Amino acid sequence: MIDREKILRYYRSTGDHELASRVLDAAETALRNRRFCITEFLDPHGYSIAETVVAYEEALKLQSQGGFQTAERVKAAFVCKDFRGDVEVAVDAVAVEWDSRYYQLTHRDVLGGLLALGIKRGVTGDILMVPSGCQIITDVSITPFLITEFQRIGAANVKTKKIELAELQPRPETVKEIRATVASLRLDSVAAAGFGTSRTQMTEEIQADKVKVNWKDTKSPAQIVKAGDMISFRGRGRVEVLEITGQTKKGRTGVLLKRYIG
Repeated sequence: MIDREKILRYYRSTGDHELASRVLDAAETALRNRRFCITEFLDPHGYSIAETVVAYEEALKLQSQGGFQTAERVKAAFVCKDFRGDVEVAVDAVAVEWDSRYYQLTHRDVLGGLLALGIKRGVTGDILMVPSGCQIITDVSITPFLITEFQRIGAANVKTKKIELAELQPRPETVKEIRATVASLRLDSVAAAGFGTSRTQMTEEIQADKVKVNWKDTKSPAQIVKAGDMISFRGRGRVEVLEITGQTKKGRTGVLLKRYIG
């Protein structure tokens, strides 16, 4: 069986005890019923916890569904390896439209509108911004309520309708490798190099809570990053720290970064 306390002890030290507990509950339910159990929508950090749980339990395998292949937020399905039935990770897609002549709404505006309705983040997946609106991936349980009640975002009237997953329009993601030298491996320094901004500006963005490391909040520009870390910047994409390449003669640190723009 899963060593629940061992896993929780680790995530308690990182401040993720509650999230890890919910993920473990789903895994243990799958083991008890000898079938499968599906989590709420998880961000990549949450999904990494699910991967850790499966690594401790050979009787389980992991599947995911976020509505489209490159979705960032996905539902994790813990499936017993001897289960031979179908696993339906039930997700829907809802299109939201508004008059773009008068309203220029952002991802943050849409998310705020959902939260204002009392919709918890765990029942919604990615929000894809498209011309004159957006597309929201949802748990099937919330779709009827969303279509009926989601009528305004701020001052803007909106219209909603259910669409097929095949109609989703994720933005194509481009990848760029960046080689740079930084004064140190502080978050503000590495993120500035990756996103092409000044260190001063990046410090302000971090303090404004617009930057995350491994999908976890951070407000400290002095946080040290390492190889394998993912830095996400709201509205600007993600930068992965691929490699620390060593010291230059002038004492700076070389880094190899991969920037995802999408």
